[in-house]
Amino acid sequence: MLFYLFYHVLQRYFHALNVFRYITVRTALASLTALLLALVLGPWVIRQLRELQIGQFIREEGPKSHHAKAGTPTMGGVLIVSSTVIPTLLWGDLENVYVWLAVFTILVFGAIGFADDYSKVVKRRNLGLSGRRKFSLQTLASIAVAITLLTLTATGTYSTQLSVPFFKNFHPDLVIHSLLARPYLWPVAYLPFLIFVATVIVGSSNAVNLTDGLDGLAIGCVVVAAGALTVLTYVTSHARISAYLDLQHLPQVGELTIFCGALVGSALGFLWYNAHPAEVFMGDVGSLALGGSIGMVAVAIKQEILLFFVGGVFVLEALSVILQVASFRLTGKRIFRMSPLHHHFELAGWSESKIIVRFWIAALVFALFSLTTLKLR
Repeated sequence: MLFYLFYHVLQRYFHALNVFRYITVRTALASLTALLLALVLGPWVIRQLRELQIGQFIREEGPKSHHAKAGTPTMGGVLIVSSTVIPTLLWGDLENVYVWLAVFTILVFGAIGFADDYSKVVKRRNLGLSGRRKFSLQTLASIAVAITLLTLTATGTYSTQLSVPFFKNFHPDLVIHSLLARPYLWPVAYLPFLIFVATVIVGSSNAVNLTDGLDGLAIGCVVVAAGALTVLTYVTSHARISAYLDLQHLPQVGELTIFCGALVGSALGFLWYNAHPAEVFMGDVGSLALGGSIGMVAVAIKQEILLFFVGGVFVLEALSVILQVASFRLTGKRIFRMSPLHHHFELAGWSESKIIVRFWIAALVFALFSLTTLKLR
């Protein structure tokens, strides 16, 4: 909205406003706007959640130190979502389909998380939507994103080819083009792409959700991951840089840089209130929305595989749960003292603050490594 006003309307009268055509400028403004919104609205949101008695319920089998957190306002993710969406709409080009795809993703996954959190509040226990129902809703939302991206391939603004880290000339296509000559086989031709996109987005959403177990842990890692995605999105949309790095050049995804910048700003603002000891928790409305958005951006800029490095901490947290469940079902023994992984270190005697900071450091190392892979090809 402000982009349209300043650049398309007022720029003809004030040439200095031409600066708003640069994505870097609008990304910085979106990030600052998101940060200020989160900081300003934070106390009001926390106060409203307390008045509505929307508090966190702590599971009995978890670490005993967490029982003191019972009753802390949750569903603070509404602050993150609103502080991300508003700056994106203010500073993004609303004629760009990727802007609306990003807004759709964060709102829909946020709504799924909201329904889950609300169910927990109503039932007064740490159980929300059933796993099957939550997974089904996430999958449907992800497929909607995938279908939208498929429609963009016709205009040349998207590609179904994968970018594989470390391999410059290896770009496997997820669409079976040999089957497209027969219309009745189109569902089969597009099925690998749909499954892959849904797996990335749903997996990312749930991985962030699993990481959200300590004060500031998940949101701090999101700041790092979103920052890395901001860089990756910008270089993917830049003709010279993408050519130099041998990346797929997708100019239209440049507007997602503004969304990523807003994500960084809102996450930083929320961290102000979520830092240990937390005044508010993000809840599923925040973690599912953040994870889904990160996954969607990775898919849009063709860095789905690199997302495993960008969100390395999230991947480790999710893997710890998968390995724990598989080991217990197959052998009756547990690999970790408790999963997700951060609880294992809690029961090993690490203090909460030490775990959080060390996981942040690990997230930063993963993100820096992911950026170095752009040249190691």
